Amino acid sequence: MRTDYIPQVLRLLQETYARQQETLQTAATWIADALASDGVLYVFGASHAGIITEELTYRAGGLVPVSPIFVPGLTCDVRPLPLTSALERIDGYALAAVKHIPIGAGDVVLVHSVSGRNAAPVEVALYAKQQGAKVIALTSLDYSRSVAPRSGTGYRLFEVADLVIDNGAPRGDAIVQLEGFPQPVAPVSTVLGAALVNAIVAEVCAILLERGITPPVFMSANLDGGDAHNARLMERYRGRVLYL
Repeated sequence: MRTDYIPQVLRLLQETYARQQETLQTAATWIADALASDGVLYVFGASHAGIITEELTYRAGGLVPVSPIFVPGLTCDVRPLPLTSALERIDGYALAAVKHIPIGAGDVVLVHSVSGRNAAPVEVALYAKQQGAKVIALTSLDYSRSVAPRSGTGYRLFEVADLVIDNGAPRGDAIVQLEGFPQPVAPVSTVLGAALVNAIVAEVCAILLERGITPPVFMSANLDGGDAHNARLMERYRGRVLYL
């Protein structure tokens, strides 16, 4: 291949894992504590950051009590799609929606935003903290520190979270530089984010097992017995996970 995207992804994953092991362990412990106490993990991201929300939600091998925060206009199925970029910058827009979500003390809220500069992720994080939940930010510190906040609060996501996972993505997210072309191509935050959150899921399950608790994990619906297994677990969380 003419380009080195995958080698760069592997390098960033290794570097990020080396730097973030303690933070990932803390995140997993917080989530395990919440699930052991019958709490819920809420997840939010605006526009493409919301892909991580989808990755964690109703996922084979993933945790059942993961409640996605999907704000109308901030998901990639909206048309016109550039509307997401406009709405995530509007002060009060995400807050108006998240106020209707039953986040409480004992829950954990994971907010994903690579730049962390827009109003939506900051408002979700601040509201969750007001409700007594622990807030974990998944963001790029290098990127976020290089840009000014757009939120009327004057904060960026990493400045309001209780715990910050630095995904290691570069400023602007894209990582491949082509000769004679000024714009880097091929973003990396999704693959890094998916790897990091799934590493946390695995650790959460290991912690729960050590405590004698069976982790509430989805089976693939395409395996025999999967539907019945998943139905039992989903019934347990019905009314507390937003899509059930």
